[in-house]
Amino acid sequence: MISAIEQIGRVTLRTSSSVGSTLSFAARVFLRMFERRSYNSASRMVLINQIYFTSVQILPMFLFVAVIFGAMVNGMVFQLIKKIGQTDYLGRLLMGFVVTEISPFVTVLLIALRSSSAINAEIAVMKVNRELSTLEIFNIDLIDYLFVPRVLNGILSMVFLSSLFSLVVLSIGLFVSSVIFGTSADAYIDTLLRSASLSDMIVVWFKCAAFGFFITLIPIILGMNASQELTSIPVAVLNGMVKVFSAIIIIEVLSSIVRFI
Repeated sequence: MISAIEQIGRVTLRTSSSVGSTLSFAARVFLRMFERRSYNSASRMVLINQIYFTSVQILPMFLFVAVIFGAMVNGMVFQLIKKIGQTDYLGRLLMGFVVTEISPFVTVLLIALRSSSAINAEIAVMKVNRELSTLEIFNIDLIDYLFVPRVLNGILSMVFLSSLFSLVVLSIGLFVSSVIFGTSADAYIDTLLRSASLSDMIVVWFKCAAFGFFITLIPIILGMNASQELTSIPVAVLNGMVKVFSAIIIIEVLSSIVRFI
């Protein structure tokens, strides 16, 4: 019994310490994002490259997933509405479920699977090869040069791609609505606008920003915590992805609580 309590205490202390250090580092990076000196020419070039890697190279696959997913979701939604005869709920379902819940969640999963693991491995390799130490020797600020561009890219890419996903799904919804109900484009857009809530949109934007912030920050932290051994790289990536998906679930739950209270 005593050993079990001690084990619980150790796990609690270790978790609290990990969360505390993560939030402390997050605060440092967040505040540095608003400092003008963080955006020198080298940092801007890193930011551009990161945006290209995260938002541009993924576009073909992302649009394909959005079209397939949009066709599937719209098909189910419109068939359900047609079956129960409640066309008034069309806008609420599309705006309140697809735009505010599905689009950010699918987007963050795609970005996390592609970019978070890459960032984690990149930072871990730089740690093992002592590149981080070399940058510090040359008085290059790691937060300005490596961390801020990646975190800012995560936020911008998350907001942009989630908006694009929503646009694709709603465009498919217009086509399906015109086929099933004969709805005109003006009537469809008017239905969406009447169902849109400013408070929901604000929550979605903050959720997307939080997703983008933490799915890039956590891999950076885990990559920096890697040891000098090559075998520590896959361990760091694995631990990083576990914590990334844990953060996604926590943010999703918290945003739902804020939205429905």
